Amino acid sequence: MDEILSKIDDPKILSQIEKIIPFHGYLSTGAFIGIQMLTIAQRLLDIKEDDKVYVTCETFNCLPDPFQILCGCTVGNKGLKILDYGKMAMTINKAAKPGDKMVQGLRIILDPAKTADYPILHAWYMNERKISHEDAISELIKAGDAVYTWEYVDLPVPVKLKKKVAICRKCGESFVIIDDEDFCRTCF
Repeated sequence: MDEILSKIDDPKILSQIEKIIPFHGYLSTGAFIGIQMLTIAQRLLDIKEDDKVYVTCETFNCLPDPFQILCGCTVGNKGLKILDYGKMAMTINKAAKPGDKMVQGLRIILDPAKTADYPILHAWYMNERKISHEDAISELIKAGDAVYTWEYVDLPVPVKLKKKVAICRKCGESFVIIDDEDFCRTCF
């Protein structure tokens, strides 16, 4: 791992890696991709350190962890949504201003057409053969932004509804009502 860190000259990325490793357990390729995606989004959306952001990751695998540690986005605070589509992709946006119905976000993918220019990374990404995290991350460091594709997207600002709680008629446990159901999702 020291060999990888010696290839990085950006103190901000080194600091981010130091925060990710204890949380994730090690520096995985997916977590490093998350750091790179966050860096792209911060630049293109002018995200400052104290800005509230919302992230949707399209995989459970490693990618969400940097956003939890570096942005404070969690499932519990509704800052992190995970849609397990199995894609190395994420969408990020800053919090909307009061009254806004739409907010601009940025969707970023690790683009297989672009990773093809980096054979070791591409082999890792397409799971063609066993590639160590060190080798894949070394390729990501070389590639920088060149292996990502992004587009601006308009996202609807969700309306915050008042939470309604009921007692399930079958199991007797309380649950949050989505419509006007009489049974919790477990008993339904």
